[in-house]
Amino acid sequence: MLGPECPWFSPSYLCIQVPNLMPYIASVQRSDGGVPKLPVERALVSEQGMEWDWQSNRKHHGGPERALCLYSQELIDQLVLEGHPIYPGAVGENVTISGVDWREMQPGVRVLLGPVQCVITAFADPCNTIRDAFLDQRFVRISDKVNPGWSRVYVRVEHGAALAVGDLVLVKPS
Repeated sequence: MLGPECPWFSPSYLCIQVPNLMPYIASVQRSDGGVPKLPVERALVSEQGMEWDWQSNRKHHGGPERALCLYSQELIDQLVLEGHPIYPGAVGENVTISGVDWREMQPGVRVLLGPVQCVITAFADPCNTIRDAFLDQRFVRISDKVNPGWSRVYVRVEHGAALAVGDLVLVKPS
């Protein structure tokens, strides 16, 4: 089934809606400060971040260059297999994505989360506030410096809208 054209990526790029074959939003989370972030079905997103989401430490989290934090469902699943007590939202991500090759998620890459247009700005350095999601509290397990390809990423929102669990995800390398 073909969806609307996606001019943000290119005039000829069509959003192809094929259930279970396209990357999609597996989970959406927010909190009133800190972790874990708790699941919601949908949320409004703006250039400042997700409505009703708050970060306790605004020096290192939030703001336009870190409006949302994204992470991979497949990496969470792998971490669970390693014995870590992690789950979507446990490490502070707002959006958990399934079906994306996470090695492609690099600064400068454009991401379309349903109708929300984003650009990856940085890897999210882990801190001790997420330690309870890891065996022996070794939160550096998802540090890009220690384990490249395992980090969460921050995005700048270029065009906000409502996003929901199940929305398709498109990734366009820079």
